[in-house]
Amino acid sequence: MSCANQTNIPTTIRIIVAAHKPYKMPEDPAYLPVFVGSSLKSAGTVPTGFARDDAGENISEKNPSYCELTAVYWAWKNLDADAIGLVHYRRHFASSVGTVPANWQDFTALLKNYDVILPKKRNYFIETTRSQYAHAHHGKDLDITREVIAERCPEFLKVFDDVMKSTAGHRFNMFVMKRPVFQEYCGWLFGILSELEKRIDTTDYSANDKRVFGFIAERLLDVWIETKGISYAEMPVIHLESQNWPVKAIKFLCRKFFRR
Repeated sequence: MSCANQTNIPTTIRIIVAAHKPYKMPEDPAYLPVFVGSSLKSAGTVPTGFARDDAGENISEKNPSYCELTAVYWAWKNLDADAIGLVHYRRHFASSVGTVPANWQDFTALLKNYDVILPKKRNYFIETTRSQYAHAHHGKDLDITREVIAERCPEFLKVFDDVMKSTAGHRFNMFVMKRPVFQEYCGWLFGILSELEKRIDTTDYSANDKRVFGFIAERLLDVWIETKGISYAEMPVIHLESQNWPVKAIKFLCRKFFRR
């Protein structure tokens, strides 16, 4: 990827940590814990020290279907910083030493040369982005997404099709973006998701599949990055809780071969 303008180096970086329950947060000042779905919680349940995603202009009430994107929307409309990012309370970008969450210096070092930081690509090897989604959720959601892109922004359609055929992609809705890039991305993403809300009927979806707009956004990030030719660097991801990879692998294979 081409390098960014080195004169446009962020001085203020805010990394949103999306959380739906109290959790230990990184102490680095770059991080801002945001309690997602705050508008749906009873009084007094938002932990001290957390920003609320229902302050100012927001879509907090859509958290069951938008997931961590309610925090992204809140940041888009209300947060002032030179660079804005998103991580999850249990999943972070790794620091240069690899065992703890990245800090302000780690992010700044990369943003000197790149406009965006993304997690290292996840490779499904035997699944494409399209087939993995269809086996885990409802494939028609992506068909409808393609229709919306064809109507609203057809210049993204070729890359959308290429991304759907790829076996690897940047997942987790994790990123750090310089502010102008973040603003443009959010305008594009939430415009598409708003139209999808009108077309995707989730009435009979499970609670997990109702998180459809968060899941779709994961697959759209690469579509936007690649179409726009945005310069990006990758960082490894660390999980703050143990991952049962054998169980995950079995579930992955079961979805592929047995879900219809």
